[in-house]
Amino acid sequence: MPPEQQAGPLAVSLADRIAKDGPLTVAAYMEACLTDPDAGYYATRQPLGAHGDFITAPEISQIFGELIGLWTIATWQALGQPERITVVELGPGRGTLLRDALRSWRNFPDFRRRIALALVERGEALKSLQAETLAPEAERSPPVGLAWYESFENVPNGPLIVIANEFLDALPIRQFVRRGDAWHERLVTRTDGGKLAFTETDAPIRAVAELDRFADAREGAIAEIRPGAAALVSELAARAETGPIAALFVDYGPEAFGPGDTLQAVSAHGFTDPLADPGAADLTAHVDFGALARQAATEGLSAYGPMPQGEFLLKLGLAQRQEQLMKTATPDQRSMLASGANRLIDPQQMGVLFKAFVLTGSAPGSDRGGRTRPPPPPFTSQS
Repeated sequence: MPPEQQAGPLAVSLADRIAKDGPLTVAAYMEACLTDPDAGYYATRQPLGAHGDFITAPEISQIFGELIGLWTIATWQALGQPERITVVELGPGRGTLLRDALRSWRNFPDFRRRIALALVERGEALKSLQAETLAPEAERSPPVGLAWYESFENVPNGPLIVIANEFLDALPIRQFVRRGDAWHERLVTRTDGGKLAFTETDAPIRAVAELDRFADAREGAIAEIRPGAAALVSELAARAETGPIAALFVDYGPEAFGPGDTLQAVSAHGFTDPLADPGAADLTAHVDFGALARQAATEGLSAYGPMPQGEFLLKLGLAQRQEQLMKTATPDQRSMLASGANRLIDPQQMGVLFKAFVLTGSAPGSDRGGRTRPPPPPFTSQS
């Protein structure tokens, strides 16, 4: 089948790109599928919600964002209550999480006066939707300032609390295939029939330190690394030199990360072939929390978790908040509250696969008297 007959305009441009420059890395393929300005997934679709392709925790229950809001206040206190602090959300979706967090801050006017909200978002359509969602709550007294940034690197330095719900999983991954005692990078190519297909580099890949932990992998095993996540940890470590920071990541991945192909495509709330229709499906892969923790330690950050999402939310008070909301809810609302809360914490749904993971750091000497700040809630010991 010639490339022009493949579904979607991005398939055509990718086929042309491969014909000109050769096969793409999996990371380059993911980047194009998700962020191409003309035909990429996030540039052309509104993916969230019942009528989209998937639904995230903030869309499932208001309790999720409210609890994250309370976590933010307690974390600000753990960071020493800086006079001014920026609360950053990476990939804010429709703004639902921050809207619910803002509502939880209504009873904490002193905190609201200290903060500014920074939303890291590329998509213009999503920016407009986020502004519409957040403006009514942000404009309440005392008002909270809103600002949008194309990337995290553009957010001003200073004390920061970063929130990233289902953000890391969409950062592109590189994949490697074990052949004998060496690794070959997995690539995306175009077949003679015009279809996209996986292939591998002919020559082995050398000097990729992140692959050392997979030394015992079997023939044909696939290993994954995520350069964008590593770069984000380095950025957080650099920012910790200018002021206290805490970053909460809620995402999905196993407790212990090993070899395996976790690349997946989701469309209309179901799984599909990642190569079938570039730009038409969300591409993600599991998060390696252990790799993030090891890197954080080498860069002077403290890591907490990963903690199963269900445990994390229950420790933050999910059951108590649900009970409080039930008192004034209609029968239909009570049913929705119960089903939504259960979906967040049920081990067979999101409660175990999804994890909470926190990184913290502060400039040397920023703790007066040499005091050690407490870990952010609800973590009680350092991982």
